Amino acid sequence: MSKREELLVGLDIGTAKVAAVVVEPGLESDTVLGVGAAMSEGLRKGVVVDMESTVHAISGAVREAELSAGCEIHTVYASVGGSHVKGFNSHGVVALKGKEVDTADVERVSEAARAVPLPQDQDILHVLTQEFVVDGQDGIKDPVSMSGIRLESRVHIVSTSVAPAQNVMRCCQRSGLHVADLSLAVLASAETVVTPEELEMGVAVIDVGAGTTGVVAFEGGAVKHTAVLPVGGNHVSSDLSAGLRTPFREAEGLKVRYGAAVESAIDDDSMLEVSMVGAGEPRRLPRRLLVEVMGPRYREIFDLARKQIERAGLAESLASGIVLTGGSVVAPGVTDVAEQIFGLPVRIGAPVGFEGLEEVLSGPSYAAALGLTRRGFDASDSLPAIAEGGHVFARVKQRVANWFRDFV
Repeated sequence: MSKREELLVGLDIGTAKVAAVVVEPGLESDTVLGVGAAMSEGLRKGVVVDMESTVHAISGAVREAELSAGCEIHTVYASVGGSHVKGFNSHGVVALKGKEVDTADVERVSEAARAVPLPQDQDILHVLTQEFVVDGQDGIKDPVSMSGIRLESRVHIVSTSVAPAQNVMRCCQRSGLHVADLSLAVLASAETVVTPEELEMGVAVIDVGAGTTGVVAFEGGAVKHTAVLPVGGNHVSSDLSAGLRTPFREAEGLKVRYGAAVESAIDDDSMLEVSMVGAGEPRRLPRRLLVEVMGPRYREIFDLARKQIERAGLAESLASGIVLTGGSVVAPGVTDVAEQIFGLPVRIGAPVGFEGLEEVLSGPSYAAALGLTRRGFDASDSLPAIAEGGHVFARVKQRVANWFRDFV
């Protein structure tokens, strides 16, 4: 990983940006020692489409993080995304061989729960335990030493297309890095932006990135639903580009500097000078035009996320509301739009449990990268709803090794 082996590195490979953070674990909080970021042009909607551009972005972000932290980075915990990622619930049942549940029984029932048919191009990324049931008694977190004759396991499984995951690891390998594990980006974000109380009461995390929007819903401290939607902040910029007839990069800059999702979030109706596509002269346009274009797209993104939650039957289970994260939720008025769509309390989720660099901890842009470092901790140190059992975690490591063998 580095010359200081206790350090952990999260590498969030996003559509618009690759972010790397170096974290030193601590007893009470973890310290962010370094950060690096590089613009990414090699991904579309979370999937690698240009290997060379992606390798260049990864190398740039890692090199900047090395200089910032004063270490050498060799091993990373990386993110994977894209609408090819699928989430579904599964159920396993076994008869107990003895009078008490032991760890072998837990392993057997977990294997039964994950033994589901998948398309040939899909593989399991995460197996997330929801609860155990012993002789009809549900809500059990740890059944070991309990008496019974029938053990059940309810889990949430996240699968990914193998080729996109391989391409992420290939890009990391070509950047001189070893991938210790891959994690779904929105799950990594949830590691850092929600509290145990929110997890127990029910909460949804919506991670709006540039090319995709990740959704994860929790109930009773467990993951109940995950999804990745093929829309994100770049679609807002594209709408601005088309609506204002300005180049995409100009539209992106206008969105960041002057944009808002609701008109009440801007305090004036100032005029903006906007460059035109081609050789046309710049035009002066009122700032409210940005709101008129951006608001509907944000409403569409949140409406798609709401429909995902409703289809999962969780619309009435989110007592803690919605937590927004990702670099595309910082525009003024975004929480107002989300509250209108969901009819629930909404807040921006900044990382908690860390100290160090303010630029990383002050907002949601690095939540996924920081959460990836949590994947490097012992499973017992992770959020209970996201932690994987030891035997499953070992299989994840083996899966990564197998994927590497496929193309080495």
